[in-house]
Amino acid sequence: MSEPISAASSRRHSSLVAAGILLSRVSGLVRQVVVGYYLGTSYALDAYTAAFRIPNLMQNLLGEGVLSASFIPVHSRLLAQGRDEEAGRVAGAVAGLLVTVTGVLSLAGVVLAEPLTAAVAAGFTGRRQELAVSLVRILTPGVGLLVLSAWCLGVLNSHRRFFLSYVAPVLWNAAQVAGLAVAGGLLLHGGDEQALLESLAVALAWGTLAGGLLQLGLQLPTVVRLSRGLRVSLDVSLRGVRDTVRAFGPVVAGRGAVQLSAYVDTLLASFLATGALAALSYAQLLYLLPVSLFGMSVAAAELPELSAGDAADHGRLRARLDDGLARIAFYVAPTIVAFVVAGDLLVGAVFEYGRFGERSTTVVWIVLCGYALGLLASTGNRLLQSALYGVSQPAVAARASALRVVVSAVLGAVLMLQLDRVVLGGQGLSVVGELPALAPLSAAERAREVGADHLGALGLTLAAGVTAWLEFALLRRAVGARIGPVRLGGHSLRRILPAAGAMAVIGLAARPVAGGLPPLPAAILAAGAMGVAYLAAATALGVPEARSLLGGRRG
Repeated sequence: MSEPISAASSRRHSSLVAAGILLSRVSGLVRQVVVGYYLGTSYALDAYTAAFRIPNLMQNLLGEGVLSASFIPVHSRLLAQGRDEEAGRVAGAVAGLLVTVTGVLSLAGVVLAEPLTAAVAAGFTGRRQELAVSLVRILTPGVGLLVLSAWCLGVLNSHRRFFLSYVAPVLWNAAQVAGLAVAGGLLLHGGDEQALLESLAVALAWGTLAGGLLQLGLQLPTVVRLSRGLRVSLDVSLRGVRDTVRAFGPVVAGRGAVQLSAYVDTLLASFLATGALAALSYAQLLYLLPVSLFGMSVAAAELPELSAGDAADHGRLRARLDDGLARIAFYVAPTIVAFVVAGDLLVGAVFEYGRFGERSTTVVWIVLCGYALGLLASTGNRLLQSALYGVSQPAVAARASALRVVVSAVLGAVLMLQLDRVVLGGQGLSVVGELPALAPLSAAERAREVGADHLGALGLTLAAGVTAWLEFALLRRAVGARIGPVRLGGHSLRRILPAAGAMAVIGLAARPVAGGLPPLPAAILAAGAMGVAYLAAATALGVPEARSLLGGRRG
């Protein structure tokens, strides 16, 4: 039996995950810039966002998160015990089950696109609703391919091949950019504006489908080469398959609760002013960057180690968690400061092109601040969930996620109705209608193209931020009861917070200078000044992660 790798090796693995994710997220930012250029915050992007959310349920329930939690622990244990042939047979049987299930679900999504759209985006009417139905029929098979790509990720991660699976989405993003660019070049001149926007959204959907095929194709050859005894089957008699399926239910419940929250947000946002879903999608892209880079990368690298070793060795598990939470906090704390203090400069630098204007920049920044409120908790939750999966307690994580979803939905519904009456205009903020509000704005008011300036989406992100801390508290208590006490931010938080405070001061001081520059130079100036200030302060305060980043000895 092989021994679990050292914490230093785990840091290298998490760096590989982070590098792959960084490349994929940068390509995702490029994709979203192109999307913003062609579609802005129009009803066509609202339709695409809702349409992608529908089949994305399949990816989220069967894909990366669930497979990571149910398949990787089983597969990693078999490999750690030297049972490579059995591991390959288990992987093949899991692949066969996924192909069967995703095939059936993809067919159902195409056939039932109209009622599914009506259920998920009940507030859509007219052309926005019709376009969303058409897009669901294109997108559903492509999302099925992403589920199989997630199976590849599970196999590769179990073999400690972290980079390839996380960089593969670059091809997915590139295909979408290519689809929009080609369609934009052919269609952009002349014609009806609404027809143009709808054609561009359809081109984006076809690019998404092609990208799923490319992403899967990039990983398959390496998976086949690494997996001894790999044969696609439906053999559920294998113990590893039964263990995976047994863990699958609680994990689906946990991950499903999280994804249900996204669907609840989509449903609620469909009753907000036009552009709310689009604003959410832009803010989510920036918010998910640190979640993926710093939360997912650490959790993904630690999961095989938390699963392969002795679960009774609580001291080792606590040390890994403490180290991981410190790494997460070191990178997430300055990200929160950057989003709050200079988020408008960052949003403008990334998105402010074409149909995406200055007021859209301000709205997305405000929405992003709601997410920032819970960013440290959200990233830490990933690692705490991995700890519970590693000690075979997925149901505990599921209950925490479910409670978060319920509270977030109720709180988000209340807040969004109030904030959708708040409008950002040329003269600042104003209120439309009466407060407190118990119902959405009228359909006519919501359909106005200036609707993107309403702040209803902020209510949903504020609720998400607050309830992330609720889930963190529940997970921390559960991990503490089974492994031992864990600290928010690990061993470094007391030194990280003053460094983040120094960064905020420098950021506020840089704003008057940066404010007179175009978006990209302004963002570079502000982010550069804040980054240098944070790293200098963290190093002076003796934060081990800062010294490690600069190449010094880790304390």
